[in-house]
Amino acid sequence: MASTLAARSDARDPQDPNAAKYAVLREVFGFEGFRAGQEEAVDTLLEGRNLLAVMPTGAGKSLCFQVPALVKGGLTIVVSPLVALMQDQVSALKLAGVAADAIHSGQSREDNVAVWRRAAAGELNLLYMAPERLMTERMLAAIGRLDVTLFAIDEAHCISQWGPAFRPEYEDLRRLREVFPGVPVAALTATADEVTRADIAQKLFAGDVDTQVLGFDRPNIQLSVETKTSWKDQLLGFLDRRGPEVGNGIIYCLSRKKTEETAALLRQNGCNARPYHAGMTKEEREANQRAFMAEENLVMVATIAFGMGIDKPDVRFVVHVDLPGSLEAYYQEIGRAGRDGEPAEAHMLFGPGDIRMRRKFIDDEDAGPERQRREHQRLNALLAYADAPQCRRRILLSYFGETAEPCGNCDNCLNPADLSDGTEMAMSALSAIRDTGERYGAAHIIDIMLGEETEKVLAVKHDRLPAFGEGAGLKKPDWQSLIRQLVSGGYLEVDVGGYGSLIITALGESLAAGEEEFLYRPDSHDKKTAKRKRASDAEKLTPEEDRLFTRLKSLRLDIAQERGVPAYVVFSDKTLIDMARRAPTTREAFAQVHGVGAAKLKEFAEPFLTLIRESA
Repeated sequence: MASTLAARSDARDPQDPNAAKYAVLREVFGFEGFRAGQEEAVDTLLEGRNLLAVMPTGAGKSLCFQVPALVKGGLTIVVSPLVALMQDQVSALKLAGVAADAIHSGQSREDNVAVWRRAAAGELNLLYMAPERLMTERMLAAIGRLDVTLFAIDEAHCISQWGPAFRPEYEDLRRLREVFPGVPVAALTATADEVTRADIAQKLFAGDVDTQVLGFDRPNIQLSVETKTSWKDQLLGFLDRRGPEVGNGIIYCLSRKKTEETAALLRQNGCNARPYHAGMTKEEREANQRAFMAEENLVMVATIAFGMGIDKPDVRFVVHVDLPGSLEAYYQEIGRAGRDGEPAEAHMLFGPGDIRMRRKFIDDEDAGPERQRREHQRLNALLAYADAPQCRRRILLSYFGETAEPCGNCDNCLNPADLSDGTEMAMSALSAIRDTGERYGAAHIIDIMLGEETEKVLAVKHDRLPAFGEGAGLKKPDWQSLIRQLVSGGYLEVDVGGYGSLIITALGESLAAGEEEFLYRPDSHDKKTAKRKRASDAEKLTPEEDRLFTRLKSLRLDIAQERGVPAYVVFSDKTLIDMARRAPTTREAFAQVHGVGAAKLKEFAEPFLTLIRESA
């Protein structure tokens, strides 16, 4: 096959890399055009520059280095963290007629030797291997005698200790720029926030790299979070709602024991489920993975040991029955779903016990205080996502540095939460943050709000601040949730790269000045109960009140669509129920309705009062 590719290469104009890349794209891969972001990445490598590419799962990252590999000729070394990932890519390339192979621990020594001989003879275009095998002195010396034209590092977030899947052996890849100074390096990942990207750029490239961030949005995945009460019943309920053919799915558990327990539970309830965790034998794991790739309506119950090397396009759902470790890890894990672009679901169960467990994991980790501090900050960002009453997709994308409109495809957009006016409490917290110089994290600010005379508070004389003790009416968990919601709502930012300081945003400044109102969910860990109560309240409406409630909902939807916002931004169901009961006809009476603050009184009183008067 190498000779066929060589013949094609000879037929191209070597001075016209554009013609060559399009020919490879069409003739080898069968595509008429590049997807968004691919061509820019290909051009960077063809021009001999280093590349750090962050692209969402399913965006075609592999093509970004495979096309340059075939256009440039010679040998491209691909670094991959998992045998399964290597095997899948090598198999796909071979089916496309590309001379590709891998050296890894899953093969016999004889097979690995045979692959190496083909590479040394110039018969391979791409050679895959793990970092620990590549970065031995013997292998580096041997590769130095070959015509290596490109290095590609897949799952590059493994390089950074701030990434969701840090592997220490990846760090040694920084030596590539010293051993092969003239060979461009491509680092590709779907999961890297700004801190992780900066860490990769510095460690691997010493800053000499073109960074391309294509985007993180996966709009086909519906996002939802549910308060954990009885996780077994909740999980069975989720699957039952999907109907008799649940589709292929992944359920992530925190422990091996829970993985086995959950798989057994699903089988007892008629679901085709298999476990996957590091405590199983290699043969068992491989058998279950093969079944998952081949069968329909099979659910894999797994720890995070499963997933990085899985490229199954028709995974219809990912469920976390335990809290993941960070938003990066969560994004990476839900990225297994819906790679075919069809609708998929990402559902997470979340409870206070999960928070305690994750905190303990971080504190018990054999790592320095700097890493522990940042891991706590990353966990805080995930908790802000789980606590949020606003559009979840906006929060998720904001964490990765992107802005988005309300998505209409998450639980908070589709089923608005009951919100309360927390403007005064929020303004008090913002005052404490400003008065302390925006240099402290949430724990210290909460101590101030609660009036706690801690050693730290007294040492810096923050017990003398006007906000000291102003929040004593709330409990500590309530303040933790409220501040997370201020973060998720965009009123505050957390300095993840620094010491976790809370920083007031422009929106937060408007809130502090009384120009905005802050609506929050007071009991964020009882969302399910709140839903039941809301339904119960609606059932108590009289027939006449219920008809008005229906008309109010219709008006709310019209206003929301006209403004391009989800319904909850206008009013929650609880507010409309109270409005239907009270049937106010004056602005003064309208101001007494649950959830109507000063801003909403000014903004929405007239259209709702008009409808109520017409319905009387």
